Amino acid sequence: MDIRLKWFYRLGFLLLLLIVIFVFLKLQALWMPVLNILLSVIIPFIIAAFITYLLHPVVEKLHETGLHRGIAVFIIYFLFFGGAGFSLYKGIPAFIHQLRDLAENAPQFANQYRGWIDVIQEKTSTWPDGIQSRIDDGIFAVEGALDKLLSRVINSLLNILNYAVIIAVIPFISFYLLKDFTIMKKAAWYLTPRRWRKEGVLFLRDIDKSLGSYIRGQLLVCAAIGTISSLLFWVFGMRYPLLLGLIIGVTNIIPYFGPIIGAIPAVIIASTLSVKMIVITVGIIIVLQFLEGNILSPLIVGKSLHMHPLLIMLALLAGGEAGGILGLIIAVPILAVLKVSLIHARKHFSKRSEPNMTGS
Repeated sequence: MDIRLKWFYRLGFLLLLLIVIFVFLKLQALWMPVLNILLSVIIPFIIAAFITYLLHPVVEKLHETGLHRGIAVFIIYFLFFGGAGFSLYKGIPAFIHQLRDLAENAPQFANQYRGWIDVIQEKTSTWPDGIQSRIDDGIFAVEGALDKLLSRVINSLLNILNYAVIIAVIPFISFYLLKDFTIMKKAAWYLTPRRWRKEGVLFLRDIDKSLGSYIRGQLLVCAAIGTISSLLFWVFGMRYPLLLGLIIGVTNIIPYFGPIIGAIPAVIIASTLSVKMIVITVGIIIVLQFLEGNILSPLIVGKSLHMHPLLIMLALLAGGEAGGILGLIIAVPILAVLKVSLIHARKHFSKRSEPNMTGS
């Protein structure tokens, strides 16, 4: 009887929780403006904290050599944000020029794309009706996905311009987080409940061990691949080298599928120039992947995740289905955090069950 009552209580609690979630979603018009304000305030701190997380080990290494912490922070801060600012100062005008040129020549690329579609439909016109309709549906789906992706990119660029003031605050937040990192750690330690402190430190340490070197190394590899690809495209006379290098560098952070996604725009643009440029573009992408897979990634990233490729592919498929390109980018870090969380949860529950087993 007690077991049945427990199940009734659990079902009642679950039903009540679903009702609360339903009412909460129906009141979205009330809390969404407040959430947007909170996000606009919190996001600069999240980005600044991420930058601090990336730069902190370098600051610590300089500090361990005997250099004053403030001077070490200033050197790393100046190199990082100075280099980023100089790159943006020189790169944004060229990027905007190439983006404007791409927009002006968009009809040419659209005609090239429609030509390919016509060839595909012509080649498959004699196939059975069921297969032909599925091919047409696939083509329409690809066109819709490309339209959505283009509109998202444009909206993202507009949002970046709208939040320029907020973005300008990020370097100052990062500076104080780096300078007072020890104070922040002590504050987090005292704010955490006493019974969670030891396990919390071990949990964060394992996440940093599993994820920290991967993120830092992957960002360095992506920056190197993006820079090298831009230079190679520029040397061989490819159009929009900066824009294509940026796309290849950003998508390269996605394991396995990233190089394919980054190669598609480059091949499409090369096809409007000549067959020779298509061969050169494909050759550049193959060389870049060889360089990354055999030199850069083993040297910089290593095997820090210690996860089977099948698990990574499963996470990428789930991330792509849930969040598109952004989901693909954050899928592997989320998988690493889940892995560490499950390991710590198993250890925690096994410790709790040990006294009961010995007592019985």
